[in-house]
Amino acid sequence: MKDASLTYSGTLIRSIFDSLSAHIAIVDDQGCILETNAAWRNFSRDNTTGVPAGIDGGINFTGLNYLKTCDAATGEGARDAKNVAVGIRQVIEKECDEFLYDYPCHSATGKRWFYMRAIRMADADPVRVIVSHEDITQLKMAQEELKAHKTILEERNQSLEEVNIALKVIIEQREKDKADAEKHFLAHLRTLVLPYVNKLKAGNLSQRDRTLLDLVESRLNEAISPMIQRFDNAGIILTPQEMQVADLVKSGKSTAEIADVLFVSEATVSFHRKNLRAKLGLKNRHTNLRSFLLSMS
Repeated sequence: MKDASLTYSGTLIRSIFDSLSAHIAIVDDQGCILETNAAWRNFSRDNTTGVPAGIDGGINFTGLNYLKTCDAATGEGARDAKNVAVGIRQVIEKECDEFLYDYPCHSATGKRWFYMRAIRMADADPVRVIVSHEDITQLKMAQEELKAHKTILEERNQSLEEVNIALKVIIEQREKDKADAEKHFLAHLRTLVLPYVNKLKAGNLSQRDRTLLDLVESRLNEAISPMIQRFDNAGIILTPQEMQVADLVKSGKSTAEIADVLFVSEATVSFHRKNLRAKLGLKNRHTNLRSFLLSMS
């Protein structure tokens, strides 16, 4: 029942039709196949499962009702076949200009995917629909590979975030321990060392011993700077690097100059400045940090 309106004017058109890589069939308004190209026929010949609904290989497709075959499909590909039939009917009934659908068509030799497109033939009366199936297996495999890589990257990012959180906790604890140690050291000097130095000074010492004792006291006082004492008395605990930054800020150094002196990045200096403001209770952005530190002198 080949349609006379589909008779080709020459072998060139037929050759072009058969040279296309897509599996192509032309169906009428009832879903009957009028023509198929070589790719469609070769796929049917080489596969025990057809496109996409389980049509046995070796069948002469001309005259076969493609829609009914899709409707009758069973098994793994049945849902896709029925969706294809619905889409082609929508094109036939002019409910849509074209229907697009991609579906799996796996075989014993490996996974495969196809992209199906149904569109009405231009200026055809009665209605004729061109149904094409293009192998998109390589594209799908690439997409799956990208998806797998994305999952791996997300898992690694999650692990890195957890490691960063753990490191942050460790660093915070380390800074706290250092601050506690510094506070303990200062308290130890003031309560357990300097009082004995004062007692020694009150005794009968030779000039040489008094000079040596004065040197010891001077070095101890240098270790307890006035700023550290004021911070400690106010209950403010600073890390050693925060103390360095505070001293340089008090001296009028800029963030860039402090970074250069301490061999750290400007971002690190800004981080310490922010911590200093928080620990000193400077919530008002307009309050100058240097001015506040100078007022503590």
